[in-house]
Amino acid sequence: MIGAGPCGLTALKNLLRAGCRDVVCYEEHSSIGGNWAFTDDPQRASVYASAHSISSRRRSSFDDFPMPTTYPDFPSHRQLLAYFADYASAFQLEPHIRLGARVEHCALGGDGRWTVRVSANGETRAELFDSLLVCSGHHREALLPAYPGTFSGRIVHSSAYKRPDPFRGQRMLVVGAGNSAADIAVDVASLASRAALSLREGTYFIPKRMFGRPIDVLYGFWSRRLPAPLLQSALRLWLRLVVGRWEDYGLPAPTHAPLEKRPTVNSSVLEALRDGRLVARRGIERYDGHTVRFTDGTQEEFDAIIMATGFRVSFPFLSRQVAGWDAATMPPLHLRMRHPTIPSLFFIGLFQPIGCIWQLADYQARIVALQLSGRRRRPANPHRRFDASPRHAIEVDYHAFRRELMDELAALLPGAAGGARR
Repeated sequence: MIGAGPCGLTALKNLLRAGCRDVVCYEEHSSIGGNWAFTDDPQRASVYASAHSISSRRRSSFDDFPMPTTYPDFPSHRQLLAYFADYASAFQLEPHIRLGARVEHCALGGDGRWTVRVSANGETRAELFDSLLVCSGHHREALLPAYPGTFSGRIVHSSAYKRPDPFRGQRMLVVGAGNSAADIAVDVASLASRAALSLREGTYFIPKRMFGRPIDVLYGFWSRRLPAPLLQSALRLWLRLVVGRWEDYGLPAPTHAPLEKRPTVNSSVLEALRDGRLVARRGIERYDGHTVRFTDGTQEEFDAIIMATGFRVSFPFLSRQVAGWDAATMPPLHLRMRHPTIPSLFFIGLFQPIGCIWQLADYQARIVALQLSGRRRRPANPHRRFDASPRHAIEVDYHAFRRELMDELAALLPGAAGGARR
């Protein structure tokens, strides 16, 4: 196994529970938790100091290990890391995790087994395994768009952003429309002399709570009871009543229906835009020294730019013959995890729902564990696509994908999915 983030931990738990004892999980960093293990080291991708989950405690908990009820609706990165540590301890995962072990290359042999080359403690060694589970996530290779001209200030990717202090008193531009972009823009605006958020197109900014309850809990309730068009209309109406007109915030109005593209769940960015701590700008057209020219003809000078522009899905330890998918296309994996031609290769958590990945990754891992422990395998239908773009190439509808995984579990082991339905 590669990766001891949340998806890797649940995969390890399920393999051990299914009776697979000769299991090793390699983690290149010095602690478990993946990107949720905060560090000030700009060379290591991690969450920023102010990060909280955008999915609620209830929707982020593993079915068999609820988060403490003392946690807030949206836990901090410190609370989540403590939760993962407790999870690893409760299921006795630590003896199987090799920290500080970087997987350099995985080669498939003619016998279907994997030779895994690992660097640890200044040494490189090769290990042989029957199966390979990739749980390394999809926030590995920073995506930095290029624009005409030259910017004279500093440009950093959001993966290197840790806290606003280095940007105190500066004129800041944050580029992006996702959750990280909104969080970072609000965060950096607290110390910057001026802060702006650049968006190429209209985006639905959805508050974290509706009627005092986490938005994902309410969405989960109504998505099972209303057809998608009616749910979209209801959400659009609610946003108009609660948020108002997007133009009043300086934002472009979305041209698509709610939930057709991934929304941004953030309760602070609209307030920051409304009170002037943050201003909205259109997409970048070109650079000219410290001046950034935007697609609507406006221009402004900035000292630094933070690119919250996402990541490319990449697996540098696998050859392109094994995992050489185009960034804008859906990986050709059954149930987003089974390789189409290599039965000993699985990917856990290689998808992005509107909601939390971890519960669905747990169900994926149960299916893999049942297969590797001798249960039968059956083909699965590919999941439906969202907008054709790199941002949505691994997007799934949470509840539709959950039903697919539950159906697969029920077919592999009747009764296995019953406890997970809620």
